[in-house]
Amino acid sequence: MKTIVVIGGGWAGCAAAMQAARAGGRVFLLEKTDRLLGTGLAGGIMKNNGRWTVTEEVIEMGGGALFDILEKAYLHRDLRFPGHDHAALYDVTRIESPIWKALEDAGVTVLTQSRVKNIKLKKGRIDAVVTDGEEEIPGDVFIETTGSAGSPSGCKRYGQGCVMCILRCPVFGARVSLAQALLPRPKGRAGVLRGRISGACNLLKASLSPRLSQQLSRFGELVVAAAHEPKAAGAGKKSCPQYEDASYEESLIFLDNGHAKLMRPFFPLSELRRLPGLENAVYTEPFSGGRGNSIRYLSIAPVDIDLKLNVVQNLFCAGETIGPLAGHTEAIVTGILAGHNAVLSAKRKKLFSLPVSTALGDFVSYVSQRLAGTAASSEVFTFSGAVYFDRMKRLGLYRTRKEEIGGLIGGLGLRGVLT
Repeated sequence: MKTIVVIGGGWAGCAAAMQAARAGGRVFLLEKTDRLLGTGLAGGIMKNNGRWTVTEEVIEMGGGALFDILEKAYLHRDLRFPGHDHAALYDVTRIESPIWKALEDAGVTVLTQSRVKNIKLKKGRIDAVVTDGEEEIPGDVFIETTGSAGSPSGCKRYGQGCVMCILRCPVFGARVSLAQALLPRPKGRAGVLRGRISGACNLLKASLSPRLSQQLSRFGELVVAAAHEPKAAGAGKKSCPQYEDASYEESLIFLDNGHAKLMRPFFPLSELRRLPGLENAVYTEPFSGGRGNSIRYLSIAPVDIDLKLNVVQNLFCAGETIGPLAGHTEAIVTGILAGHNAVLSAKRKKLFSLPVSTALGDFVSYVSQRLAGTAASSEVFTFSGAVYFDRMKRLGLYRTRKEEIGGLIGGLGLRGVLT
């Protein structure tokens, strides 16, 4: 049995590990903190806009294991908020345990507090990775899904300093990127992107007034009139460009993800507590959400359409590691492709790539092409908005009927291909 080592336990890493195990690999999942899902513990939005399409594509292809778990964790379905249709919101306070159990049931060995700090190379291949605890983890193929946020120095340089976000770098150490160490000219830190501020923060739902809390729980959305947000000194645009619409500045928009998800990067706590029903407001993620938010897209590892990094023979990447992607769905679906191809690579079989007639195939191809040049300096890619969702609609890739998606996947001979 071939050994696949996944570095990074966010949504992309969990998806890669799950898929690699289902494809017959012996899988180790290494996560630097003591929890899985990373920023997935602070987000919660699924299926909005083009994410609905790509989710159904992957389910038709047989890669829906994590999506099945999410279905049971949704607090709200078919929600509409400014610029977004048919969204689903999962409970970020309850999603981790079922994902952890599913990974273990699939045979994945999960190793938390295992930050990778070094690589052992042999004849153009990664032979093993070394953790902070000096443990060597050998493997046949490796997958990096460490994301693009951190270290605290990056948040200080491009934002308002460490805001004590869910990644908890001061406790568990800064993110270490294998790809960045291997690339001859690393992109991101001083190259393609200068970082973007995370687009939302969470308040403790119980800190809202009973009336506001009940309204949020009932309807999934809450709108509170408020002034325009102050701009974060030194920070770039929001990492989720679809939330740069004026609607998100004219009012405070909250979504129910188990907490009260505020769709702004931050809002001064003193001003927030002046609003009726928010007199006792408390931030839960980041803890300093009254001042700023974390900075993302500080590193990029451009990959081929099969998600392989060319500079080494046996490293695949997924999620924000491969570029400025925004969203859990984007992380999950690229993680699934990376996990699938990692096992094929270990078995020395032809790698799998999707036709561009599918939304996922076009997405991976488009991102790869854009990052091959310099055009991506101001772009962020997501199925739910901005430049890529516009492309989906223009090319007819945005489909909202299951029958149509099923017919497409079946006609291409891809039904169950990820099973």
